[in-house]
Amino acid sequence: MEKLVQKACEMRQFAHAPHSHFQVGAALLTQDGTIIGGCNIESDSYGLTICAERNAIFTAYAQGHRKFQALSIAMNSNSTPCGACRQIIVELCGNIPVYIADLTGSIVTFQSYDLLPHHFTLTT
Repeated sequence: MEKLVQKACEMRQFAHAPHSHFQVGAALLTQDGTIIGGCNIESDSYGLTICAERNAIFTAYAQGHRKFQALSIAMNSNSTPCGACRQIIVELCGNIPVYIADLTGSIVTFQSYDLLPHHFTLTT
C-alpha cells in the first residue's frame, strides 16, 4: 500500500488544474504488480476534464491490463472520488480497496462497492 500511495502523491505534481486548483493523483495496482499513475487534467471546456482515477484506469486498459488489486488517490483534502469515477472504478476494476490520502498524510480505505452501493453494471 505504501508504494501505491506514494505513487499517487507523486502523480499530483503532473495535474493540470488551472480552474479548480484541486490537484489529484492516482495510482492503480494491476494483478501482475505494475503500478500505473494518472492525474487530473482540466480543460477550459469543463466537460472535457478527466479525473485522475479515470486517467489511471483508462491508461491501464490501454496498456492491456484488465485485473486490478487496489487503487490509491491523493488529493488536497479528505474527499472521495466523484460519481463518474466511482462508476468506472466499480465497472472496470471490480470490488478493490481504494486508499485515499490527503496532504496531511491521513489515509482512509474503502472498498469500491462501498463507495458506490447498488452499483450498475451489465452483469449485475
